[in-house]
Amino acid sequence: MIAPGHSTESDPNEVVAAPEWLVIARYGKVPQVARFGGHGERPDRDAIVRVTTDRGEELAHVLGTTNAAGADLDAMTGQVLHIATEEDQRLFDLLALESETDFCLWEDRIRGWKMQLQLIDIERTLDRRLILYVLNERGPETTRLALLAAAGGHGIIHVQPVTSDGIPPEKAKGGCGDCGCST
Repeated sequence: MIAPGHSTESDPNEVVAAPEWLVIARYGKVPQVARFGGHGERPDRDAIVRVTTDRGEELAHVLGTTNAAGADLDAMTGQVLHIATEEDQRLFDLLALESETDFCLWEDRIRGWKMQLQLIDIERTLDRRLILYVLNERGPETTRLALLAAAGGHGIIHVQPVTSDGIPPEKAKGGCGDCGCST
């Protein structure tokens, strides 16, 4: 999503230079594999790096590295911020424990809201964004869960549907993608 001379999604005034190298890395409790661009020290295979994703800042496990020359930069998910530090790992472990503790609370909320989906896991990004993994296709129930959580004072959360085939791809219809509208 970050190309040379283009702005980042988080700050439209910030221009990011073309990356020097790319990594293919796995991230998330329900693992996803994606490409990330980087500058400076190039991580080796099996390194843990701090990356930006559409969900926030996360730790990712490097599966491989390559030169960025000639790569499709629009296919990148985000950027490598740096090789993970001990502090990054401690924060990750703390947030994982916090997520485990909060799982039952979120199950109770979802049951109380009479949602037609099942919570299967919780994760927090390093910048403390909440991700709820639910057993469901992308649809109105996932949007409803995000809205009820925000209305209940729980902040903005990322609801990540999961099916027996893994994480379903985003719909390319435009708009919210849940109902087929283009608004």
